[in-house]
Parts: sequence; C-alpha cells; structure tokens
Amino acid sequence: MKKVFLTGLAAIVPVVITVYVITGLFNFADGILGKYINDYAKDYLGVAIPGLGIIISILIIFVVGSFIRLFGNRLLRWIETMFFRLPLVNKIYFPIKRIVEFLFFPPRKTFETAVLLQYPRKGIYSLGFVTSESSTLLREKTRKKLYNVFISSSPYPLTGFTVVVPEEELTFLNISVEKAMKMVVSGGLINLDN
Repeated sequence: MKKVFLTGLAAIVPVVITVYVITGLFNFADGILGKYINDYAKDYLGVAIPGLGIIISILIIFVVGSFIRLFGNRLLRWIETMFFRLPLVNKIYFPIKRIVEFLFFPPRKTFETAVLLQYPRKGIYSLGFVTSESSTLLREKTRKKLYNVFISSSPYPLTGFTVVVPEEELTFLNISVEKAMKMVVSGGLINLDN
C-alpha cells in the first residue's frame, strides 16, 4: 500500500506543481498589463479578453529584443552600470541575469565534454566540463597533455572553479554536456542514468 501511494504521489506532485506554477505565471503576467487593458476594453468594447496582457507582454519583449539587436546594447549596459551601484539591487539583478542567460543561452559550445576527475582529493570524484586544452606554456612546463576543466557548483551552475588536469587523470564520459549539467543543477537528484 505504501509503495503504491508513494508511486502515485511521485507521479502527481510534479504535474500539480508544474500546472500551479504555469497558471500562477499566466495570472501574474496577465495581471500586469491585462488588468488595465481589460478594464479599458470592458468600458469601451464591453468585453474582457483573458490572456491579452500576456500577448502584449510578448510583443513588448520582442520590441525590446529587436531594439537591442538593432541598436546594440549600450542602453542595457548603462542600466546595468546603474544597477551595479545600488547596494541591494545588484545582489538581486546580476544573479538573476546569469541564471536567465544560462537557461536561454546555454553554454553548449563552451564545454566540450563531461569528465570525471578525482577532486578535491584522491578517492572523491567530481563531475567537470572540459573547456579546452591547456596552454602550450603549461604543457611545456609539465611535459604532459593538460586540459582546462571547469567544475560547476550546485545548484548555481555558472559558479565554480577551473582546474588544470593531466589527460591521464581524466575519465571522459560518453554523455552529453546537457545531461551532466542537469545532474549538477539538481544537486545529484537527477542521476546520469535518468
């Protein structure tokens, strides 16, 4: 009985939370502009259109995106400079910006492959991402083939550190970078087998 209940719970909870979050986002986004536009539409047209605020929000996003792509992002840089100077705002804006950039522009080309290495000490394994072969200077000094490996932090994948590792100390994994990144972001809850 317990296993059947837990299986059902495990199936239902993600669906319910996903529907709840999407519905909440829809209502929130529609409530920002939709409330004012629908009040106007109700007064003059006699009808309210659900979702109108979201459509207008999407249009505004396209206009802003087109403006930035056409005229460069000088205005955006100026806004970010202003945000950087504000004590509380800079702690909120920049982490959110990095997460959004990671979600919408994932670093697929930055990471070549996922690897396993013994770090921070022998016997403990860390999941890393090869960014490139190491510099000629380092290879000449050590007389080894070295790789630059980024070890990402959980759950915020854009933070971490870079280590330089000899090729023989790396285990190259035959999995996609995206799959390995899911394990890092989830803190190990999503396994490489999933």
